Amino acid sequence: MSLATRNGTPSVDAPINPPTVVRQRRVRPGLLGLAVLLIALGGLGAAFAVTSVRATGSYLAVARPVEVGREISAADLVTVQVAGGQGLRPVPAARLDEVVGKRAAVALLPGTLLTLGQVTDDPLLGPGQQQIAIGLKTAQVPARELHPGDKVLLVSTPDKDADADTAAAGTRFTATVIDMVSPANDDKVLYLALLTRDVPAVVALAAQERLAVVLTEAA
Repeated sequence: MSLATRNGTPSVDAPINPPTVVRQRRVRPGLLGLAVLLIALGGLGAAFAVTSVRATGSYLAVARPVEVGREISAADLVTVQVAGGQGLRPVPAARLDEVVGKRAAVALLPGTLLTLGQVTDDPLLGPGQQQIAIGLKTAQVPARELHPGDKVLLVSTPDKDADADTAAAGTRFTATVIDMVSPANDDKVLYLALLTRDVPAVVALAAQERLAVVLTEAA
């Protein structure tokens, strides 16, 4: 490269800077493949999440209260649409005919999904047994929750009006838990299978609030 000078001075060649070479970063094929794989997996995960949230199914829910041991009718149930209900294990609406005619193994409450564990074909009462319900205070229940099949002992407590010397020893009655529900007032209602001969005495003691419940065997 030549530079012209003033006053007729001959031109002088100026030094030329060498061109700047930009080094290109080499991309390892393995890292590029890993990035593509992660992007693909992320897309599949997002698509699966959206599909799971949007997927709905028709299931059976309880439309009105059904007491323990009562036969279930079609009017007791209603079909509802539930998103992602597969993980909850409710009864599909298509199996309505399989449920109608069975008995409630536990108390069925309106607005809850129905599961197969809540219905049964087996008789809830054995030979010579009857079902009773007794109301208890929370402090009278021997466990936070009693479950169907638990064995309990009902023990009569002394009459408050009787003299201590004349109070008879506590009478004992064996029973099997059918169900237990908790009303809004936090009391407990215990459904029991009891021998028919013991029913009158237990009902009378329960009316006098003279029963203590002892858990003897958990189901």
